Amino acid sequence: MSEPRQILVTSALPYANGSIHLGHMLEYIQTDMWVRFQKLRGNQCIYVCADDAHGSAIMLRAEKEGITPEQLIANVQAEHSSDFADFLVDFDNFHSTHSEENRELSGLIYARLRDAGHIATRSVTQYFDPEKGMFLADRFIKGTCPKCAAEDQYGDNCEKCGATYAPTELKNPKSAISGATPVLRDSQHFFFKLPDFQAMLQQWTRSGTLQDAVANKLAEWLDSGLQEWDISRDAPYFGFEIPGEPGKYFYVWLDAPIGYMASFKNLCARRPELDFDAFWNEGSKAELYHFIGKDIVNFHALFWPAMLEGAGFRKPSAVNVHGYLTVNGAKMSKSRGTFIKARTYLDHLQPEYLRYYYAAKLGRGVDDLDLNLEDFVQKVNSDLVGKVVNIASRCAGFIHKGNEGVMVAGDAATELTEAFLAAAPSIADAYEGRDFGRAMREIMALADRANAWIADKAPWSLAKQEGKQDEVQAICAQGINLFRQLVIFLKPVLPVLAADAEAFLNVAPLTWNDHLSRLENHQLNPFKALMSRIEPAKVEAMVAASKEDLLAAEAKAPAGNGELAKDPLSAEIEFDTFAAVDLRVALIVKAEAVPGADKLLQLTLDIGDERRNVFSGIKSAYPDPSQLEGRLTMMVANLKPRKMRFGVSEGMVMAAGPGGEEIYLLSPDSGAKPGQRIK
Repeated sequence: MSEPRQILVTSALPYANGSIHLGHMLEYIQTDMWVRFQKLRGNQCIYVCADDAHGSAIMLRAEKEGITPEQLIANVQAEHSSDFADFLVDFDNFHSTHSEENRELSGLIYARLRDAGHIATRSVTQYFDPEKGMFLADRFIKGTCPKCAAEDQYGDNCEKCGATYAPTELKNPKSAISGATPVLRDSQHFFFKLPDFQAMLQQWTRSGTLQDAVANKLAEWLDSGLQEWDISRDAPYFGFEIPGEPGKYFYVWLDAPIGYMASFKNLCARRPELDFDAFWNEGSKAELYHFIGKDIVNFHALFWPAMLEGAGFRKPSAVNVHGYLTVNGAKMSKSRGTFIKARTYLDHLQPEYLRYYYAAKLGRGVDDLDLNLEDFVQKVNSDLVGKVVNIASRCAGFIHKGNEGVMVAGDAATELTEAFLAAAPSIADAYEGRDFGRAMREIMALADRANAWIADKAPWSLAKQEGKQDEVQAICAQGINLFRQLVIFLKPVLPVLAADAEAFLNVAPLTWNDHLSRLENHQLNPFKALMSRIEPAKVEAMVAASKEDLLAAEAKAPAGNGELAKDPLSAEIEFDTFAAVDLRVALIVKAEAVPGADKLLQLTLDIGDERRNVFSGIKSAYPDPSQLEGRLTMMVANLKPRKMRFGVSEGMVMAAGPGGEEIYLLSPDSGAKPGQRIK
């Protein structure tokens, strides 16, 4: 038997400036399942994380709330810790980047990089807020787009026309913090010489440490040549002051990944059996894995390994990258109630429902994962309640009633037992490779076989026949043993179900190797319901609780804007009001009549980055709605969602004509693409 592996695992650090939502939870649940699998196999696997607690945004939010940054990050850490714990994410340590361990390690790594010649300094010209007395990051500058003249745009890109530019190109710039007109000012900045590590990174990114798609993306950056990375910010700034450089602070992304090391070092101080150097020094035989989202690949797969190499520390064994979460096929939306906070979910549903659904849909790649709420209900109810738990509930009663809860010896289905044993290596391989979806499919295939076998044997029918009691007990004991195997395979995903099953089975906490044995002549405890079905009404309540209060928002709208004059042609509006209308090109993906409505069609519209549901009173002109499918039209994309009897309408399509059969959907010129803004 091989020696237990030494593994250190991290998830990306959540920013201490907001709540955890279900998009965040995708990563932490994924990581936790992998860690639990390693521990179930008997490996030493340590899972650390921390709140990312530095930066201007935290400093400014704390100031706005009238508290210190330290108070803010303490409050947020308490909230984050509670959310993670209730989602059964079992960190060995959840720390903060605003810690002495991180201060010391950041200073050490910086000093080693500096002494090795990997730090450069030069003057940088930036916008400075004279009222606030601080340099402004791009997101804290607003003004008029130099390309399309749209107002109130950020300092690096225009949300109206999509143009990118330097902050100094912005017209009429204003500080988003104070409203003051910023001035250009020079400042000395510190840079990490990332190009020094070009050759190492080209080799390391192709060494199997990354998924192919990620390595290919990084190759684009590497081939175009790496640039030096600005790692300093000027006071005032909430973070660590650069040693020996008064008024200069480490940029938040410099000390954030060092927070992985700091959290582990903090844990080592409490657990003497852990040796920090054995995990982090160059040449370490321990394994190091990072789980991250695809939006921060450059920091973890370029900057971070280069920093570690330059400072004499080991590099990650692998960086595991996942995609984004969508809900019902679109980006999470507050107006639709699909931007769901972790706590809102927990207020309505059990955490293991979501853990299983994520596991069932997670593969090895970086594709986005869609949480389809209807499929979520169906899959959890079908797989976990209808298949897995159903085996135990079918069999336990007969054992308690017919044999006082004692499972008899013997194998009533040797072929099925052997199939379960034979499947274990493949399931383990899927877990190890983070192909959770394949693992769940293989486990549920076994559950299907077990249920089919029990249904074929029908112990409930045999129990009514004379002289069949021994056969009933043998069938049900076999069923419980098969259920026990499934629980072992699912334990990394469903730790509470596993604990409740262990209590029913009257066994010590199960390990992976327990799947090699059977329970015989074994006393069971009374059976209690292990999992209840998801009630669709609870999902609906969760979505409703996540929606922005649209009525309250409307109540805050300025008086006089709610109703035009009776003669619409005599009602004048300001140009700014018209300019606020967001007209988009939309592709009609689906068009169908609305049951019970005389005039309405229900349209599914693709506007590039998401899909919208829109009800439109054009049925009289298009009695065959399917003729609209595949056609481009124009829609008002920023109209407030309107709740109707048939559902929520999320916009308005543009049409003209006197009415009746003479209604004509407006279409853009040829060459237009879904999502393009109409000027």
